[in-house]
Amino acid sequence: MTLLRKIYTAYALVIFSLLFVLLFPFFLVPIIFPRRFTWVGILNRIWAKVLFTLCFLPYTVEHRARLSRTRQYIFCPNHFSYLDIPTMGLTPVNTVFVGKNEMENIPLFGFMYRRLHITVDRSRVMSRATTFMRTIEALDDGKSLVIYPEAGIISRNPPEMAPFKDGAFRAAIEKQIPVVPVTIPFNWIILPDGPVLLRPGRVKVIFHEPIETKELDAGSVAQLRVKVRDIIETELRRQNTS
Repeated sequence: MTLLRKIYTAYALVIFSLLFVLLFPFFLVPIIFPRRFTWVGILNRIWAKVLFTLCFLPYTVEHRARLSRTRQYIFCPNHFSYLDIPTMGLTPVNTVFVGKNEMENIPLFGFMYRRLHITVDRSRVMSRATTFMRTIEALDDGKSLVIYPEAGIISRNPPEMAPFKDGAFRAAIEKQIPVVPVTIPFNWIILPDGPVLLRPGRVKVIFHEPIETKELDAGSVAQLRVKVRDIIETELRRQNTS
């Protein structure tokens, strides 16, 4: 069984890489012309849908509320698996990611990721501060963002989440941008953290109703953080016990 999973994982990595090579010329458009940043979300959706189809991973996207393509949002998903990254490519609104800078070390992919997304070295205070400023600038530019509030794959007991960081919620309140809690219930089973061995399964992502921040101020960060976490935690519990 382990041998079959290794073969399956190798196959999925090849498909992921081939799709990236095919799409890379199109990613150059928003790199060269930054005002075309909406291409990033469109290309990510294509990449994710084709990847899951060719890797025999059926996927379900569930919307608890209608999201407007003309509004900005900050999407906050739980994060237990590397599979969460392509899964968030299924986001119906064009977004860019805020994520760890380790991605920059991947040849060619790192170049694309560094130029189109916001990276952070969480071990350095200065990097975290710079990332927050870049996040605010991205929102000022009209971008919607995906921010993992656990700040990485931290939990060692999924589907129990690690503590949430404040950054996404501070930015949302400062710029009065709605926050969309996102539940990804099963990726930790399909591709667990640790030995990277993929197994068949159904990818599911649930986009909850946006939480407005227009009535909130800087003193409401903790309140918003707890509310988003409670929504995701409740859904994780429901999905993984049903």
